[in-house]
Amino acid sequence: MGKSIFALLATALILTAPETSIRASDSDRLDEILAAQSEQARARYKYRSPRETLEFLGIEPGMTVIESLPGGGWYTRILLPYLGADGHLIGVDYSLDLTSSFEDTTDEEIAEAKAWVETWPAEAESWRTDDSAEVSAYFHGSLPESMHGTADAVLFIRALHGMASSESEGGYMSEALRESFDALKPGGLVGIVQHHARDNMSDDWAQGENGYLKKGYVIDMMKAAGFELVADSDMHANSKDQPATEDFVWRLPPSLNTSEDDPKLRAQMQAIGESNRMTLKFRKP
Repeated sequence: MGKSIFALLATALILTAPETSIRASDSDRLDEILAAQSEQARARYKYRSPRETLEFLGIEPGMTVIESLPGGGWYTRILLPYLGADGHLIGVDYSLDLTSSFEDTTDEEIAEAKAWVETWPAEAESWRTDDSAEVSAYFHGSLPESMHGTADAVLFIRALHGMASSESEGGYMSEALRESFDALKPGGLVGIVQHHARDNMSDDWAQGENGYLKKGYVIDMMKAAGFELVADSDMHANSKDQPATEDFVWRLPPSLNTSEDDPKLRAQMQAIGESNRMTLKFRKP
């Protein structure tokens, strides 16, 4: 006997389910993890939408995920418990050549950067529980050959502008993207959330030094590295962020670098909120 129309419809719904969906149990787990974050971290949810972001980018428990420039661990503290005991989170910092090239970098900062592959995992260990992902680290430009084809996903969350600003000098962004391609399994994903320069801004202004990049530039660089664009979301778009040519992204929350001594200006920047951002999902064929 053939299938009923209801069974056929159910099958069709399964086959056409969006890639962004995650299992209900994983969704509940993520909600619990997000609710357990600090009050300061939760205050950023309205701008950073971590649940929707991870769902859109296809991040699931048990994955091996590379996180570029994890910084103070805002996403790391969410990813470690979410990936779970079967997962692996790998932090990646700037190459030492790029760090040394930044203007006003001190000898002390260079020494700290050199030790990062030991100090960052040690710090991240304090954020783990027995049910969290294991942690390791390396520098961009030094991907171990043993890691080729082992990762399920790479995340560049507000991480590309520094490399892009020095692309013409050392090819640092190209290197990081090629390296990501090598690290991923076939079908592996790259998630990008990046300060988004609108097309009417000059290319010189939008080369990364001010924090912003143009979407077309990011897509072209990813395609040149061998990736295919899977999806584009405006979940982090912010129409209030309209920078002038003299502005940079760090005038906005959470940095508020230009308004430390100007309460009126600070209120204006807080009213804008965090930056206008592109959110892109790519796949390694």
